[in-house]
Amino acid sequence: MPNPSNHQALETYQAPNHGDLLARSTELLQQSRRRRSIREFSDRSVPREVVQNCLEIAGTAPSGANQQPWYFAAIQDPVTKSAIRTAAEAEEQTFYESRAPQDWLDALAPLGTNAEKPFLEVAPWLIVVFSQPWSQVDGHEQQKHYYARESVGIATGLLIQAIHHAGLASLTHTPSPMGFLNTLLDRPSHEKPFLILVVGYPADDATVPKITKKSLCEIASFH
Repeated sequence: MPNPSNHQALETYQAPNHGDLLARSTELLQQSRRRRSIREFSDRSVPREVVQNCLEIAGTAPSGANQQPWYFAAIQDPVTKSAIRTAAEAEEQTFYESRAPQDWLDALAPLGTNAEKPFLEVAPWLIVVFSQPWSQVDGHEQQKHYYARESVGIATGLLIQAIHHAGLASLTHTPSPMGFLNTLLDRPSHEKPFLILVVGYPADDATVPKITKKSLCEIASFH
């Protein structure tokens, strides 16, 4: 049983009727089906307040023992974005030339990706997501974070959904390794870069690969 002194009444939940349940889930499904990862962004500006709201939504994610083991670095500065692009493309060049196994390159081929990542400079915002395996307590004692990567993955999913719901587009980018992000963004060495989320409007002439998603029967079952 939970300790009553550590709990409070649930006052934030508002139960919809059954009709609203179906309508809400259907609306979100239709909206989610329109989401696509894009690689061609407009340089059209996005208000900081919109990004702030999306980050606060990400911060509502559940996490192991409520330790909230994430950190989001939102970058708008052109100089910093250029530095990130330079470092990321250097890693990507090595990846495509020598580090990636052939089967991985074959899987990427239909998407038409390569080592050039201009979207890292063109898009108005980059959000670098960090995972925190541990944190400091009182400036010196280490506190382990449980299920840190899983928790950060959930928060990142909420962030992507929030960005799409706001009317923007995004791209998850994961150059490997990503340790250069700690240096460029002055983050402590124990934090682990999880991914770079590129955020903005699609370019007017943006295209996306012709792909399909698995059907419900391929990804779920009911028992």
